[in-house]
Amino acid sequence: MKTHIPYSFLDLAIIGEDKSTTTTLQDVLAVAQQVEYVGFNRIWFAEHHNMPHIASSATAVLIGYIAGGTKTIRVGSGGIMLPNHPSLVIAEQFGTLEALYPGRIDLGLGRAPGTDQATAMALRRNDMHAANYFPQQVEELKRYFKGDQEAKVRAFPGEGAQVPLWILGSSTDSAYLAAELGLPYAFASHFAPEQIMQAVNIYRKNFVPSVHLDQPYFMPCINAIVSDNLEESFRLATSFYKMFLGIIRNDKKPLQRACKSMEGLWTEQEEYYVHQKTALSFIGDKETVKHELQNFFNIVEPNEVMITTPIYETADRLKSVRLFAEIMQEI
Repeated sequence: MKTHIPYSFLDLAIIGEDKSTTTTLQDVLAVAQQVEYVGFNRIWFAEHHNMPHIASSATAVLIGYIAGGTKTIRVGSGGIMLPNHPSLVIAEQFGTLEALYPGRIDLGLGRAPGTDQATAMALRRNDMHAANYFPQQVEELKRYFKGDQEAKVRAFPGEGAQVPLWILGSSTDSAYLAAELGLPYAFASHFAPEQIMQAVNIYRKNFVPSVHLDQPYFMPCINAIVSDNLEESFRLATSFYKMFLGIIRNDKKPLQRACKSMEGLWTEQEEYYVHQKTALSFIGDKETVKHELQNFFNIVEPNEVMITTPIYETADRLKSVRLFAEIMQEI
């Protein structure tokens, strides 16, 4: 196992019950400042649309807010759903961010719409097949960043910007693409754990060195909820489980307060399905999570790990990320 694995954070900017968008975004900044302080490598935000309880739809705007409120941590997208946008606009947005915060901006790219079909149609207008051209669009974006003085359309700001590109995915399709392009690969195992080993093996086996990377770089995202004892950790995790239960029932609500247990709140079938979709969740006290993480690292051998921590109370979330950082420093 590697002697040092960088650790990073994905903030889904989930709006909790009885919390406003303004309060949520202020909490996002507080968490970002905490993860920076305790040694996290990067913090990312995801593009979602038509979701009343997610506050990260204007992803580039949020990245600018967080980068402006922190000092050293890398800030980026996990990810920008590229088929929703002209490549030129993304090059300009992230070129601007890189000019404002040099050496701190990441651009993770995905092909999914990040929403439902009706909203995807509103975003993509007449081209509902835009995702089919995702590999070509990534190449187009790379050309805008590289620059071509003979081109009729160029990205300003953007041209010449050193913004690292990542391929994001939750299936094996993205693994092939990341390998072919020689780009770092982030896998959404926090909600799609089933194919992680197949995806990482495909990525490493097929990786083609590039100007970006000379060897594969793999970062899985996992769920991590850490507190002083097991009982409290599982109590905090009820907010997380209720969130996934709402997805299963198509009854999406703001992030709910924690409760004593999930007993009586879900059926056996629902419980099984939630645990299946959240299989890569590390919940417990420091020793429990440390032991489980070491096993995970021995099997997957990640170059970096990213966590998401969907806890209702901000104070509990801040404590959880601090304890997770302590675990990673001990490992």
